Amino acid sequence: MTTRLEHNVADTRYEIYHDDVLAGYADYAESEDPKVRDFHHTMTFPEFRGRGVAAEVVEYALNDSREHGYKIVPTCWYVEKYVADHPEYADLVT
Repeated sequence: MTTRLEHNVADTRYEIYHDDVLAGYADYAESEDPKVRDFHHTMTFPEFRGRGVAAEVVEYALNDSREHGYKIVPTCWYVEKYVADHPEYADLVT
């Protein structure tokens, strides 16, 4: 199985594909001054649940946000839990 992670800027979300099928995403609202991404929803489609899809896409989203100088607001319960379980991302929370 191949996995592909993408930042879909037009739809303001990070996407994960398994074998070219959309498996899930993490969407956000963005502001530029200050640079903040409010992650408000993470979705894993039922047929892909239990495979770590949400963790992969959230990790990718947080790393990309850091790389581009954004802080985050973990409105989504899953993103909040992921950050709590991975303290290396705590510095991103505004």
